[in-house]
Amino acid sequence: MATDPVCGMYVDEKSSSLISERGGKKYYFCSANCKLQFEKPERELSNLRIALMVSWPLTIVVAILTYILLLSYGSYVMLILASIVQFYAGQRFYAGIADAVKNKSANMDTLIAIGTSAAWAYSTVVTLFPSIFPTGGIYFDTSTIIISLILTGTYMQRLAESRASTAVSALIALQPRVAHRIEGGKVVDTAIEQIKEGDILLVKPGEKIPTDSVVADGESSVDESMITGESMPLTKRAGDKVIGGTINSTGSLRIKAAKVGENTALAQIIKIVQDAASSKVPIQKLADKIASYFVPAVVLSGLAASLSWYFIGGVGINVSILIFVSVLIIACPCALGIATPAALLVSSGRAAKEGILVKSGESLQKASRVDALVLDKTGTLTKGKPEVTDIIAVSEYKEKEILGFAATAEMNSEHVIGRAIIAKANESMVWAEFSDKFTYKQGSGITAFDKNGRKIVVGNRDLFDKEQLGGVESELVKLESDGKTTLIVGVDDKVIGLIALADVLKEDSKKAINAFMNAGYDIWLITGDNERVASFVAKQLYINNVIPQAKPKDKMDKIAQLQKEGKTVAMVGDGINDAPALTKADVGIAIGAGTDVAIQAGGIILIKSSIYDAFIALELGKKTMNKIRQNLFWAFAYNIILIPVAAGALIPFFTVSVYRVLPLLAAFAMAFSSVTVVSNSLLLARK
Repeated sequence: MATDPVCGMYVDEKSSSLISERGGKKYYFCSANCKLQFEKPERELSNLRIALMVSWPLTIVVAILTYILLLSYGSYVMLILASIVQFYAGQRFYAGIADAVKNKSANMDTLIAIGTSAAWAYSTVVTLFPSIFPTGGIYFDTSTIIISLILTGTYMQRLAESRASTAVSALIALQPRVAHRIEGGKVVDTAIEQIKEGDILLVKPGEKIPTDSVVADGESSVDESMITGESMPLTKRAGDKVIGGTINSTGSLRIKAAKVGENTALAQIIKIVQDAASSKVPIQKLADKIASYFVPAVVLSGLAASLSWYFIGGVGINVSILIFVSVLIIACPCALGIATPAALLVSSGRAAKEGILVKSGESLQKASRVDALVLDKTGTLTKGKPEVTDIIAVSEYKEKEILGFAATAEMNSEHVIGRAIIAKANESMVWAEFSDKFTYKQGSGITAFDKNGRKIVVGNRDLFDKEQLGGVESELVKLESDGKTTLIVGVDDKVIGLIALADVLKEDSKKAINAFMNAGYDIWLITGDNERVASFVAKQLYINNVIPQAKPKDKMDKIAQLQKEGKTVAMVGDGINDAPALTKADVGIAIGAGTDVAIQAGGIILIKSSIYDAFIALELGKKTMNKIRQNLFWAFAYNIILIPVAAGALIPFFTVSVYRVLPLLAAFAMAFSSVTVVSNSLLLARK
């Protein structure tokens, strides 16, 4: 059976006619009100506001006539006013009963409608036909105050839920509505729904990028913080990818649409957040099972209590009806239904704000139990590309001159090491000369000539004689023992220096590993790199458990071994090469998702490629499950304690007079419990 994503009640998928589709997923509802709240929350909030504007003034008048004025004709006035409250302000509850009958199920509106109708109907009979119940009192105040209190509680709950969903709303608001499409040299404003892949679009300074695209022309800074969490704007040039919904800061760009509609990164992010907020966690199964039988059980319990006190306890028809009303109202399982969805909604939205996407509630529950962590190296702990780390001069040449010679030789190279040297030269303001005379020896290096005809050799030992290396051998061995790729730079058959490169650690890797260690996680570094490189990285991060030269199957086998030892394992990897291990782990955390959000194998996706976000995700899982447990405890305890009270447990101590206020207190407590659960969940939104 499906679960109503708004109130949490069970809904029979086969018989339900209240269905809504979002992002290709069907949702089922117990009532039209829940469906309206899901599809158009602002209209539902408006309807509630109008109902309250009608119910409370009339309720106050009824209360004054009941307790203060005590007019002889007051019962007739109260009948008219209470009927307006009952059937206008409270019509949503009757509509809920109709939906329940149609869907062959029972919902929370059933309890409220039956309970208040019983009080209203009894009071109406007493007013119009006093001879039937000559000693009976009227309880229009009970029915009107209950409806007003429940509507107020629902309104407050909806307000709290709207706060909880602000992260999703903010994501949806990022979607541009119009794009400037270039057609035959003209710029035509076009609805975003009509943009197709391959269209050329103009983006002016200050405007949002309309859809995931590739820069065709122009240069600008683009603020991607709302999608990736990256605080600094990124420079975008021809050939660079841009994400729909991000903001073009400075220059104009011409972009070519690459993904549109549901395929864009923003659309996928919104879908993932919404799915996570409405998904199930295993802990919710108990609550769902109870909720599915709860409504009919409460009606039967209320009838049993009412009839027992009437026939055995001799309390009279009026009190027995109030017992029935109190049980139905106080047992309404609103808090039980929203205990889990409220926490998931807030936590998934909070995570999205940090650039962390949680695909399901189950991932969060498993994350809360993780005690072992398996880490990939390349692209996870390190940047995934080599950078120049050391330049060592062994002659009269200075470091910048050595870098300049190496850059000149590598000017035409497409090799990743060559690009790293050029990048370092540009960063250090070293201008390389163009060389059209060069030879490349696979696996060894490059030989080139500068404009003065000097021969430049950049490579490994294969390109040099032993005599040439005599003065640098010790430095070579030291750099290589640190896991660095070391290039020898020679000019005119003389070694002038060494350039070392390495896949360096990300800025936050040390901070993340320290956090994991302080939290007590069992950490394993498993990488395909050789033992020397793996050991050097592990040494920098103080990781003791290292497995080098590991194939994908080796990672899976180690995860399986840890699981057999009783550990709950999280695997953090790049989401592509590590897909098998991400799937095998209890929690797969895909890092470096970029714009390919939908294809990642992990249950949790880190958009910013920050390993520290993995720690945040696991800690958020713990906090979310704590909130869900608190919410469920509150909901269960509330019903367990108060149902016996409503059923008459206080009569021996306070006599039947307690039922002058108990139905009203029941309505207040029911509303208060729901608001408390949502408010407690909102605490997850704090930093």
